[in-house]
Amino acid sequence: MSRIHVHELLLMGILTALLFIGQVFLAFLPNIEIVSFLIILYTLVFGRKVFLMIYTFILLEGILYGFGLWWFQYLYLWSILAATVLLLRRFNHFLFWSVISGFFGLAFGALCAIPYVFLSGPDAALAYWIAGIPFDLLHCLGNLIVCCILFRPVYAILSKLSRQYHS
Repeated sequence: MSRIHVHELLLMGILTALLFIGQVFLAFLPNIEIVSFLIILYTLVFGRKVFLMIYTFILLEGILYGFGLWWFQYLYLWSILAATVLLLRRFNHFLFWSVISGFFGLAFGALCAIPYVFLSGPDAALAYWIAGIPFDLLHCLGNLIVCCILFRPVYAILSKLSRQYHS
């Protein structure tokens, strides 16, 4: 991983706070969130450094909401999204990333069901996933719309901010 300069670390701290505040303020909406969108953008702009922001965000979430099973799920869920973006980062069209964001929202419940396979068995995991499909559909649609509308302007701002610390 490349070195992180003080100004870049401060920027990443502010962006992590934005990630956390965005999640908290939208928590009243069922599966409508900006976390997926921001993690996609942060990964495209900061590369592997995004994991510092992701795990700080997850720690803040645990401090605010408690450290339940959902918290452990977040440790791998957001990492999967960031790793996917890192693998596909050569694609630079907002529609591509909107589809990825929507697909992640659709897959979210299935990914959350993984621990239940080990804790309660495959039948319980399947029941958990199926019960959440209506929320996953809403999550998919919300992610798709948010990314379609906000990708280009927010990506331009983040890229400009990031370039300031690399020049």
